[in-house]
Amino acid sequence: MNSGAPNALILQSGGGTPVLNRSLLGVAAEASNRSQIGGILGARRGIEGLLRDEFVDLDRLSKSAWTRLAAMPAAALGTTRYRPSDDEMVLAVERLREIGVRFCFFIGGNDSAGSAHRLGAAARTAGLPLSIIHVPKTIDNDLVLTDHTPGYGSAARFVALATLGAGLDAEAMGAESPITIIEVMGRDAGWLAASAVLAKREERDAPHVLGLPETPVDEDRFCELVEAAYSRFGFAVAVVSEKARGHKGALGGDDEPLYVDSFGHPYYDGPARYLASLVSRRLSVRVRDEKPGTIQRSFIPSVSHVDAREAEAAGRAAVVQALEGRTDCMVTLVRQAGDQYACTTGSAALEQVAGQVRPMPVEYLDADICFVTDAFADYARPLIGRPLPRPARVN
Repeated sequence: MNSGAPNALILQSGGGTPVLNRSLLGVAAEASNRSQIGGILGARRGIEGLLRDEFVDLDRLSKSAWTRLAAMPAAALGTTRYRPSDDEMVLAVERLREIGVRFCFFIGGNDSAGSAHRLGAAARTAGLPLSIIHVPKTIDNDLVLTDHTPGYGSAARFVALATLGAGLDAEAMGAESPITIIEVMGRDAGWLAASAVLAKREERDAPHVLGLPETPVDEDRFCELVEAAYSRFGFAVAVVSEKARGHKGALGGDDEPLYVDSFGHPYYDGPARYLASLVSRRLSVRVRDEKPGTIQRSFIPSVSHVDAREAEAAGRAAVVQALEGRTDCMVTLVRQAGDQYACTTGSAALEQVAGQVRPMPVEYLDADICFVTDAFADYARPLIGRPLPRPARVN
C-alpha cells in the first residue's frame, strides 16, 4: 500500500454467484501490488454501504483469509439490489471525495452496470476524477458484449448435474412419480435452463423438454412432448426458466407479480407448478415440480474451475484497465478462435451495457421441439469445467 496514493473502493451488487468472491480477490490482489493505489476499501452491501459510511479495510485481511474467502459463494461484502436516486448519487460522489477514492470497482450484473454508469456521470458533473470499472457477474449469462459472464459456468454445472440426477430418479421411480419439472433461475434469458442438457448423452437421458423465455411456451405442445417422452422411456423430465411465458403472458394467466424490486423487475409465482398440474391432469400421473432456488448459485461443490479462474482474471483485468486510464467501462470475456477453449479479457463501454439483456441467439434454439441445438452445447460445455459423469444403467 502506498499511503500517498489515492484509494480504491470495491462494491458487490446483485444476486450472489459461486465465484463472486474470486472477482473480489482478483481486484484486491491486483490493486495491492500497484503503487498507484493506496488503501483498498470494500463497501458493505454495495452502494448502500457507500451512502451509509460502512466500509471494510481489505488491506488487513491475511493471505489465508483471502484463500478461504475466495472459495466461498455469495458476496463476502454483502450485496444489494437498491437503486439510488439522483440525489443519492451526488451524495455518493461527495463521500468518495472525502475518503480519497479515485478507483471504483463494481462487481455485478446488468443493474449494477447501470448504477456504475450513473455514478460515473455524477462524478464528472462534480469534477471528481474517478475511474469506474465494472466487473461482470451473473448466473443468468445475459450481459451484452461479453462471450459469457463469471458465475454462469458454475451455476450451469449445478443445473446439469441436478437434471442428470432428477432424470435417473424419475426413471427409477417409474409409475410412482415418473415425471419431474424443474424450474431454474434466469429472469429474462434461458441460458441457465438450457444448461440442463450438458450431461445428456443419449435420447432417454434428461432433460426431454425445455421451456425458455426466448420462445413462448405452447401449453398443448409442451404437454405433447412430455407425454411423448414418458410413453417412449417410461419417465420424463422438463426444465423451465423462472420467466418462461406463454403466448398471452404468464403461464396460468396470472400477470400480477408477487413483488417488484427497485429496478422495476417483477417476480412471479413460477411456471413449474402450473405446468406440473397441467401435465398431471392430462396424463393422470404424479408430476413433481422442483425449484432449487438460491442453491443454484451457492452450491460449493459445483464450482467450475474454469469459471473460478476467469472470475479472478476479470477482477485483475479491471485494475489494469483502471490504471491504463479507462473509466465507465466493463471488463469483457473474449473467447479465442480455435479447437481448444481459451479466453482473454477485453473492455466495453458501460453505456452500451446498462439496461440491455442478451437473449439466447436463434442458432442455439430448436423451437419446434422445445429444445436447444448442438451449437449451444458446444458453446456452454467448456465453461462448466471438468467433464460431467455419464449416466449409468444396468440396461
